[in-house]
Amino acid sequence: MDRGTRNLLAVALVVVIAVTGGAALILGSPGAGEGNAPSGTSSMVGVIVHVDSEGLGSVRGFTLRREGGTLVDFRLDALENGAEFPPGHLAEHQATAEPVRVRYRDDAGVLLAIRLEDVGG
Repeated sequence: MDRGTRNLLAVALVVVIAVTGGAALILGSPGAGEGNAPSGTSSMVGVIVHVDSEGLGSVRGFTLRREGGTLVDFRLDALENGAEFPPGHLAEHQATAEPVRVRYRDDAGVLLAIRLEDVGG
């Protein structure tokens, strides 16, 4: 192998390591994704097992199954990011069992979903 090829491979290896390390730091840190959490909210991750709707355009709420099997009901009355994560998209998550993160607020025992986010799985 000539010197030019060896240098090119070394540069490619450094780039791959840098990109992989950066992704691990960003995606693997415990606080990843917490920076955009609205104040006064909590979050949980789980799989959608039920969507309360009259069609894709009229979703009122959903049930999330957390790891361990606990079922939690949410209402969508206060959803702030419906343009980024349309409530109708919950049906796709239910069908594929792809997890979602729910940022929510407890309003006198009623859990109001504030933000919905895809969770890479």
